[in-house]
Amino acid sequence: MKRFLFILAIAFSFIGCRSTEKLPEKDAALDNKVTKNDTIKISNNQLEHDIIIIEPGYDSWLTSTAKPKGFYDKMHLKNNNIRYVREWNARVLQPQKYPSNLYEMQIFYNQNEDYGYDVNYKLFNYFIYFQNKYKQNLLGGRVPLN
Repeated sequence: MKRFLFILAIAFSFIGCRSTEKLPEKDAALDNKVTKNDTIKISNNQLEHDIIIIEPGYDSWLTSTAKPKGFYDKMHLKNNNIRYVREWNARVLQPQKYPSNLYEMQIFYNQNEDYGYDVNYKLFNYFIYFQNKYKQNLLGGRVPLN
């Protein structure tokens, strides 16, 4: 049985701006296609871990802007992910100080677990993407542009 590492879901709903009108079939199909393309699932079958990232624009950013696989070694990615996750989870627990619509749920990342290169690569790049897109600075200092 697979263990799910974590789910990152940043979904913004502007309730006051939403229409109650039903979308035409053509638009609903397009919406489903966009949602499907903006969901990334990374699996490491040997280690039985999954990461699911639901974020509009992340997939295209990852393929067009992020540093290629192999640019960073696994230890660099893991060490940064430990720090990012620690800060992320601290912000989830402080909704009075940080926007709760950005930091909705904790990330369960065990630093003693080997999640493999792919999971660490995609998580690391999600943090870079998130910081740049939402003008957040998780670790202080300069936000990496990647």
